[in-house]
Amino acid sequence: MAELVDIRAFLVTARLGSFSAAGRELGLAPSVMTKRVGRLEEQMGGRLFLRSTRSLTLTALGERVRPRLQLLLGEIDEVFKGAGPPDGTVEGNLRIKMPTVTAQFLGALLADFQVANPRLTLDIHMVDRSVNPLEEGFDVSIGALPASYVNVIDEPLCPYRRILCAAPAYLEARGRPVHPTDLIEHDCLTYLVTGNTWTFDSPQGPMNVEVHPKFNVNDSRVLLTAARRGLGLATLPVFLCQEDLAAGRLVAQMQDYPVSTLWLKALVPRIKRNRPAVRALVEHLQRHMGPIPPWENGALTG
Repeated sequence: MAELVDIRAFLVTARLGSFSAAGRELGLAPSVMTKRVGRLEEQMGGRLFLRSTRSLTLTALGERVRPRLQLLLGEIDEVFKGAGPPDGTVEGNLRIKMPTVTAQFLGALLADFQVANPRLTLDIHMVDRSVNPLEEGFDVSIGALPASYVNVIDEPLCPYRRILCAAPAYLEARGRPVHPTDLIEHDCLTYLVTGNTWTFDSPQGPMNVEVHPKFNVNDSRVLLTAARRGLGLATLPVFLCQEDLAAGRLVAQMQDYPVSTLWLKALVPRIKRNRPAVRALVEHLQRHMGPIPPWENGALTG
């Protein structure tokens, strides 16, 4: 159906912000993408994008119809994919997104889930950014960032605690911060995905501090290595740095002002929530990850 092809072209272009990038993802020339979006605009009776030589931005019409078209395309994809056999058997294929840093524990949980459901196949993508599963075609997107999306349900999994820490050598050279505002004078190691604003809990409520990154990276494991080498202060997930803290390679800081806790969650498109395979995966993750995270109750393996 030509209309569905045109809708998909529009949605991918809206997500990536250019006809060239959308064409690369779909394996098509930019001119083909432009033609398909143009056909959709004719049917809609108005422009979906404001075009300039440097960028594409959605018009008011484009902003208004985008979530409805996402839902429509998702429902059609779900019809062709099939909602599973009537007896509720867990089978078919699941397309899952998870952050690379969670591979240590989620890898084992997903492998166990596969063993328990041999008629199911898993397609797992490691992506270190917030993903709208409805927009990018995932059945489940796992992450800890607070972003939420239209027509997507957030299923809580477990707390995702982080700790501000540094190597003893750095602290000896630069001193220890005692208040979040002290961080302005320190070298800070930042995680690209969460940005340069660090949030701490205080008696007066959440406190935001804009830090100046000395080292900025999109992989927490590289951040851990930089902290070990004494490059500066970092906020790291507990499961990633707890062995270094126990061994004294890193030292926790400002425990009177803990780093605000995030929640690891599974983002599920509303139209897929009742698929037997999706429901079984979410329940499996919740059962093994809460209420106490596996890295805090001694159950971490893999």
